[in-house]
Amino acid sequence: MSSSDPEASAGPLQPLAVHYAKAKRQYQQWLDKVTPFVLYRWLGTAGLLALFILRIVYAQGWYIVCYAHAIYLLNLFLAFLQPRFDPSLQEDLLADEIEEGGESAASPLPSSRDDEFRPFVRRLPEWQFWLSATRATVVAIFATFFEMFDVPVYWPILVVYFFVLFLLTMRRQIQHMIKYKYVPFDMGRKVRYGGQR
Repeated sequence: MSSSDPEASAGPLQPLAVHYAKAKRQYQQWLDKVTPFVLYRWLGTAGLLALFILRIVYAQGWYIVCYAHAIYLLNLFLAFLQPRFDPSLQEDLLADEIEEGGESAASPLPSSRDDEFRPFVRRLPEWQFWLSATRATVVAIFATFFEMFDVPVYWPILVVYFFVLFLLTMRRQIQHMIKYKYVPFDMGRKVRYGGQR
């Protein structure tokens, strides 16, 4: 055999690597197909979430898994609501620059601080939010099939703690949105260009 023979250098894990690459390609093709269907993607995720909640309620266990999943979804939601570039951080950087002897923003032209239009760019795009939430829900459902994740806890404390955490973080987020005048949602009438009125 020569050293350039592909069969000789393949190794015992080569068929497994081929199947893994094929499965990865098929998964990516499926993701590419479902990308434009935002409503159906979220309905599917809501169905998975309902299945997970039913599993928790009927099994009467895995409350820690449910709590961790809820905290992760809250974290994703907050990242979805936040702008990529935090205006409070930019304001602090500008104040530091002025303190160090830099120029103040007294120009008649619009600057980054003024009312110049800037589109809202999310810290976590909708696609990544959906994909992470769906993957987390599948992992959480999978975790409910193992007894080692069924840690005995008093679940009402977890529920109360989650709702208190949710209310406090959302209040802080809404105050941040009001203070820096941004709205992360684009609901309402969409502008259409080039069509008949």
